[in-house]
Amino acid sequence: MSDTAAQQAQIQQQLDSWVQACLAKDVARIISHYAEDVVAYDAIGPLRFQGRAAYQAHWQACMEMCGGPAQFEIHQPSFLIGGDLGTLHYLLHCGGTDDKGQMQSSWMRVTQCFRQQGGRWLIVHEHFSMPCDMASGKTSFDLQP
Repeated sequence: MSDTAAQQAQIQQQLDSWVQACLAKDVARIISHYAEDVVAYDAIGPLRFQGRAAYQAHWQACMEMCGGPAQFEIHQPSFLIGGDLGTLHYLLHCGGTDDKGQMQSSWMRVTQCFRQQGGRWLIVHEHFSMPCDMASGKTSFDLQP
Protein backbone atom coordinates (compact mmCIF):
# COMPACT_ATOMS: atom_id res chain seq x y z
CA MET A 1 0.00 0.00 0.00
CA SER A 2 1.40 3.42 -0.94
CA ASP A 3 1.87 6.14 1.66
CA THR A 4 -1.03 8.12 0.18
CA ALA A 5 -3.33 5.08 0.21
CA ALA A 6 -2.37 4.36 3.82
CA GLN A 7 -3.00 7.99 4.79
CA GLN A 8 -6.36 7.97 3.02
CA ALA A 9 -7.32 4.80 4.89
CA GLN A 10 -6.35 6.45 8.19
CA ILE A 11 -8.39 9.58 7.40
CA GLN A 12 -11.33 7.41 6.31
CA GLN A 13 -11.11 5.58 9.64
CA GLN A 14 -11.23 8.93 11.48
CA LEU A 15 -14.18 10.02 9.34
CA ASP A 16 -16.06 6.79 10.08
CA SER A 17 -15.39 7.25 13.79
CA TRP A 18 -16.61 10.87 13.60
CA VAL A 19 -19.82 9.78 11.84
CA GLN A 20 -20.48 7.13 14.51
CA ALA A 21 -19.97 9.74 17.24
CA CYS A 22 -22.39 12.10 15.44
CA LEU A 23 -25.01 9.36 15.12
CA ALA A 24 -24.61 8.59 18.83
CA LYS A 25 -24.83 12.33 19.63
CA ASP A 26 -21.73 11.87 21.76
CA VAL A 27 -20.31 15.39 21.83
CA ALA A 28 -17.14 14.40 23.72
CA ARG A 29 -16.35 11.76 21.06
CA ILE A 30 -17.28 14.14 18.23
CA ILE A 31 -14.99 16.89 19.49
CA SER A 32 -12.10 14.45 20.06
CA HIS A 33 -11.70 14.40 16.26
CA TYR A 34 -10.80 18.11 16.18
CA ALA A 35 -7.49 19.88 16.77
CA GLU A 36 -7.36 22.42 19.60
CA ASP A 37 -6.92 25.23 17.05
CA VAL A 38 -9.76 24.17 14.73
CA VAL A 39 -11.46 26.86 12.66
CA ALA A 40 -14.96 25.95 11.53
CA TYR A 41 -17.73 27.44 9.42
CA ASP A 42 -21.01 25.71 10.12
CA ALA A 43 -24.29 26.06 8.21
CA ILE A 44 -25.91 27.53 11.33
CA GLY A 45 -24.70 29.83 14.05
CA PRO A 46 -22.00 32.49 13.97
CA LEU A 47 -19.86 33.15 10.91
CA ARG A 48 -16.85 31.39 12.41
CA PHE A 49 -15.89 29.15 15.32
CA GLN A 50 -12.32 29.36 16.57
CA GLY A 51 -10.97 26.67 18.84
CA ARG A 52 -12.19 23.37 20.09
CA ALA A 53 -14.07 24.76 23.14
CA ALA A 54 -16.19 27.15 21.05
CA TYR A 55 -16.99 24.43 18.54
CA GLN A 56 -17.81 21.94 21.29
CA ALA A 57 -20.43 24.32 22.71
CA HIS A 58 -21.94 24.63 19.24
CA TRP A 59 -22.01 20.85 18.71
CA GLN A 60 -23.71 20.44 22.10
CA ALA A 61 -26.41 22.96 21.14
CA CYS A 62 -26.93 21.25 17.77
CA MET A 63 -27.31 17.82 19.35
CA GLU A 64 -29.87 19.18 21.81
CA MET A 65 -32.02 20.58 18.97
CA CYS A 66 -33.07 17.12 17.80
CA GLY A 67 -34.41 14.76 20.43
CA GLY A 68 -34.54 11.58 18.37
CA PRO A 69 -32.19 9.66 16.10
CA ALA A 70 -29.73 11.54 13.89
CA GLN A 71 -28.79 10.98 10.26
CA PHE A 72 -25.26 11.53 8.89
CA GLU A 73 -24.68 9.85 5.51
CA ILE A 74 -21.55 10.72 3.53
CA HIS A 75 -21.78 10.56 -0.25
CA GLN A 76 -19.17 11.02 -2.97
CA PRO A 77 -16.11 11.63 -0.77
CA SER A 78 -13.01 12.98 -2.49
CA PHE A 79 -9.55 13.02 -0.86
CA LEU A 80 -6.49 15.14 -1.55
CA ILE A 81 -3.49 14.24 0.62
CA GLY A 82 0.04 15.59 0.76
CA GLY A 83 2.51 15.21 3.61
CA ASP A 84 0.82 15.77 6.94
CA LEU A 85 -2.26 17.50 5.45
CA GLY A 86 -5.36 15.92 3.98
CA THR A 87 -8.45 17.54 2.51
CA LEU A 88 -11.74 15.80 2.10
CA HIS A 89 -14.95 17.07 0.55
CA TYR A 90 -18.28 15.30 0.20
CA LEU A 91 -22.04 15.65 0.19
CA LEU A 92 -23.70 14.96 3.52
CA HIS A 93 -27.31 13.86 3.94
CA CYS A 94 -27.88 15.23 7.41
CA GLY A 95 -30.90 15.39 9.64
CA GLY A 96 -32.64 14.60 12.85
CA THR A 97 -35.99 13.63 14.26
CA ASP A 98 -38.36 16.47 15.12
CA ASP A 99 -40.74 16.67 18.08
CA LYS A 100 -43.34 14.66 16.09
CA GLY A 101 -40.90 11.81 15.53
CA GLN A 102 -40.43 12.62 11.83
CA MET A 103 -37.01 12.76 10.20
CA GLN A 104 -36.16 16.21 8.87
CA SER A 105 -33.13 16.12 6.59
CA SER A 106 -31.37 17.94 3.80
CA TRP A 107 -28.21 17.75 1.76
CA MET A 108 -25.18 19.77 2.74
CA ARG A 109 -21.74 20.35 1.29
CA VAL A 110 -18.79 19.62 3.58
CA THR A 111 -15.06 20.26 3.38
CA GLN A 112 -12.78 19.00 6.14
CA CYS A 113 -9.04 19.58 6.36
CA PHE A 114 -7.04 17.14 8.46
CA ARG A 115 -3.56 17.53 9.90
CA GLN A 116 -1.53 14.63 11.23
CA GLN A 117 -0.75 15.39 14.86
CA GLY A 118 0.61 13.04 17.49
CA GLY A 119 0.02 10.02 15.27
CA ARG A 120 -3.64 10.94 14.55
CA TRP A 121 -5.40 12.78 11.77
CA LEU A 122 -7.33 15.65 13.39
CA ILE A 123 -9.74 18.09 11.76
CA VAL A 124 -8.16 21.55 11.69
CA HIS A 125 -10.73 23.19 9.42
CA GLU A 126 -14.34 22.31 8.68
CA HIS A 127 -16.92 23.98 6.48
CA PHE A 128 -20.58 22.98 6.21
CA SER A 129 -22.76 24.84 3.73
CA MET A 130 -26.18 24.68 2.18
CA PRO A 131 -26.96 26.12 -1.23
CA CYS A 132 -29.37 29.02 -1.48
CA ASP A 133 -31.55 30.54 -4.17
CA MET A 134 -30.18 34.02 -4.82
CA ALA A 135 -33.49 35.32 -6.24
CA SER A 136 -35.54 34.46 -3.15
CA GLY A 137 -32.74 34.52 -0.58
CA LYS A 138 -33.97 31.19 0.79
CA THR A 139 -32.00 28.06 1.57
CA SER A 140 -32.49 25.28 -0.98
CA PHE A 141 -33.43 22.40 1.32
CA ASP A 142 -34.92 20.27 -1.44
CA LEU A 143 -31.87 19.80 -3.69
CA GLN A 144 -30.72 16.27 -4.42
CA PRO A 145 -27.36 15.04 -5.76
